[in-house]
Formats: sequence, structure tokens, C-alpha cells
Amino acid sequence: QVQLVESGGGLVQPGGSLTLSCAASGRSFSNYIMAWFRQAPGMEREFVAAINGAGDSTLYGDFVRGRFTISRDNAKNTVHVQMNSLQPEDTAVYSCAARRSRTIAMTPPLYDNWGQGTQVTVSS
Repeated sequence: QVQLVESGGGLVQPGGSLTLSCAASGRSFSNYIMAWFRQAPGMEREFVAAINGAGDSTLYGDFVRGRFTISRDNAKNTVHVQMNSLQPEDTAVYSCAARRSRTIAMTPPLYDNWGQGTQVTVSS
């Protein structure tokens, strides 16, 4: 098991950028697939991005369209998502998740470690 704590959320204007970070505690961080999901009010949780343990394979949700970049630092037990060209529809609570596996997954139930989430609001 790993414990996850997100940071970096906030208010940003349309077209702006934000970087979210997730710090993991626990052993064998590199054995975990790390992912970001988001959930807007009244909506289902949505897959944002995921990265494998080695950091050399990534997957993004269709809505990302090249605007976001996920990365990880196994020496620091952290994962980040750089978000550019943010739009009001990107407003949501963004949560970090971990899955002890070698296979990237897009489905929330396949992740058994979750952070509390951080609010991202895109508004002028």
C-alpha cells in the first residue's frame, strides 16, 4: 500500500497552466502504475493520464489532446501532471491513484490507492 497526497491545485484563468504533484509514501514506488483522474460535480470520475513504473510509457484520456504531460520521479516518490491550455471544462477535483501492476489501466476500480484530491478551477 502507498499513501498519496496531492498538491498544486488552485484557480487559473482560461488558457493558463498548472502543475499538479502527488507525493507517495511507502515502499517500492516504481512497482506502481501512477495515474490521475478527475471528477467534476455531478459527473463520473474520468481518466486523465497514467504512467508506468519505469516512466517510459504513458496513456492519456481522449480529452487531453496533447495539453497535459504526466511524469514521475522514482527517486523522490512523486508523480506530476503538467496541464496547459486549461479551459473551464477542465474544472474538477483531480486525484492521484496508484496500482501495483505493470499494466496501465484507465478504470478507477483497478486502482486501490487514492489521494484526497485537489481542486482545479479554471475561470476568468
